[in-house]
Amino acid sequence: MITEQVKDNLMEAEGYLRNALHWAAKNERPMVCSTIAEMIGKIESVIHTDEILDKLENRKPGDSGMFDSWSNADE
Repeated sequence: MITEQVKDNLMEAEGYLRNALHWAAKNERPMVCSTIAEMIGKIESVIHTDEILDKLENRKPGDSGMFDSWSNADE
């Protein structure tokens, strides 16, 4: 689980990167924009993947939850 402090800092960094991407789109080479966009995507991926892993870790045996029965190896 990502702590709130880390999540807050990641979201703040994402905000700065979005601002940088806004200005880079006007003045920089496409490679710069692409790299900044990639960084934003990776930050989002870290946050959302951690949320999914938390849900999987907190899943009770036999509980299909939101993942349905395909994830239950006992069936």
